[in-house]
Amino acid sequence: MTFSVLARDPRTGALGGAAVTGNLCVGGWVLRGDPRVGLSASQGHLPSTLWGEDVLLRLADGVAPDEAVAQIVAADAGHASRQLSVLTREGAVAAHDGAANHPYTGHLSGPDWIVAGNWLGSRRVIEAAAGALTSGGEDLETRLIAALRAGIAAGSDRRGTLSAGLLMLAEDRPPLDLRVDWDPAPVDRLDRLLAMTRDPAYRAWLDALPTRREPERA
Repeated sequence: MTFSVLARDPRTGALGGAAVTGNLCVGGWVLRGDPRVGLSASQGHLPSTLWGEDVLLRLADGVAPDEAVAQIVAADAGHASRQLSVLTREGAVAAHDGAANHPYTGHLSGPDWIVAGNWLGSRRVIEAAAGALTSGGEDLETRLIAALRAGIAAGSDRRGTLSAGLLMLAEDRPPLDLRVDWDPAPVDRLDRLLAMTRDPAYRAWLDALPTRREPERA
């Protein structure tokens, strides 16, 4: 029903996640994160928002990502209908692809990134998204949007796309959580929202807000 992209910028340590689906409100359902810990994307035929939250708690307790995912899966009798991907703040990844999710379901990963999806037109969706993400030459936000566009062009969610989300986290800037909850072209709308955040006046306001690194900034 969904494909998602989690990535880390090795130059800055910033974390970013993006997701798109053929249903509504993908940003609220799928993406979770904490710049001190990492990112998660919980999706699938019967997704559990608890998975995305609980796996981050395990990472915060020092559990390795593979083991954290294994613990989440083992504790849930409905695991076959769910999918989970994780990216730590250091760039390590782990994933679970439930066997009862609609085909195509799977994931691809590399250093500092993971792409996962279910109910897709084919494996080509995540391959194309991964290719766009890792092509380089742009900031992380732009590459995440490009990955969504590439996945859509390669087959996308079998039902088309109706919502999209982008989550950016870093210890030296406030979070950016953009969501398009229902739109016939959600990634186009998401891209326009991202462009609006780059307006000089808005950027200056963001630069004055507290961050994890400077919590008393004013």
